[in-house]
Amino acid sequence: MLPRSIAAVNMLPQEAKAAIYSLFVPSILRDRFGIGRDLRDATGQPLLELRCAEGATDVVLALRRQVGDADPVLYSHLTDTITGQVHVLLYVVNDPDSPRFDVDRMPDGTPTEFGSFRRNLEAEQAAMNAGLAPGQVRRGLRILQQSIDAFEEFVCSLGQDKYFVEPLYYHNAVIFERYGFAYQKGRQLMADIHAAFARQGALTLRLDGST
Repeated sequence: MLPRSIAAVNMLPQEAKAAIYSLFVPSILRDRFGIGRDLRDATGQPLLELRCAEGATDVVLALRRQVGDADPVLYSHLTDTITGQVHVLLYVVNDPDSPRFDVDRMPDGTPTEFGSFRRNLEAEQAAMNAGLAPGQVRRGLRILQQSIDAFEEFVCSLGQDKYFVEPLYYHNAVIFERYGFAYQKGRQLMADIHAAFARQGALTLRLDGST
């Protein structure tokens, strides 16, 4: 029987796991950086790192353009919901040729956990000045539609027709809305934030340059 969850995929041999998880690597990403379908470089070196231990209910995938790159071009963390459906905790596509801003770590190297535990405000300011959105360490590649298409192929391969995405920031939720996602929870919070940024809204009035 075909596996129907992350936990079930993780019970398979390593080669089978890699074949299934590679389904959500968009072909446009491989083509752009000359990465083979086997996700190896021209010398046969593996470019894909998978953390998907037998017995685990989650998987971390990191695909690099070339061996030794500091940041992957694709980083994803998926897990199962309590009912065995796919839940996307994180999905990041980076342009490895763009400048890097250390919003993900403090000057001493301590992770910021995407700003949820601590924040590198100087790096955030520099990233914002360069036109990046909150949470971005590098410019993206503008391939979200192709990424969603590839991811839905992966979800279908598990015999599923629904999956969940957890946006880390307000703008992520807005983007997902535009691609047809609906809210399981959080819609009222989004509406409240939207209203607060309207003319004379509570948050608009605080944009006075004092901080």
